[in-house]
Amino acid sequence: MVRNKIKNGFTLLEVMIAISILAIALTVLLGNQSQSLRLAEESRFAFTASLLIKEKLADFQISGEELSSTEGDFGDEYPGYFWSVEVETPDFEEYPALEGAEQFIQQIDLKVFTTGEQHTLNIRRLKLVGNI
Repeated sequence: MVRNKIKNGFTLLEVMIAISILAIALTVLLGNQSQSLRLAEESRFAFTASLLIKEKLADFQISGEELSSTEGDFGDEYPGYFWSVEVETPDFEEYPALEGAEQFIQQIDLKVFTTGEQHTLNIRRLKLVGNI
């Protein structure tokens, strides 16, 4: 008499192959999720920092005060965001046609950054000062 064996379940090899495929798929998915979170964070910073730079430039323009190199933060409204301004005389050595114009122009470098300068956004503006 011959008995037919009925298979109930999977072999160890089939289970190991299935787990390996699942592990590879999860690794790829988690890597993509991590990258998406990083890109979302960078995008959020770029958007917020660009608005804060515009706000700070408007504050400087409205105040009418003489600009000088300084730094600060954006208060409780934007915790972890800071700004710094450097005011210098521009260097026009590469542009002979602008020789002597340095006395009438200020170079303003404004930087918005997060704690530890993990993210930074810089902008440079030239401002006409004095009478030509």
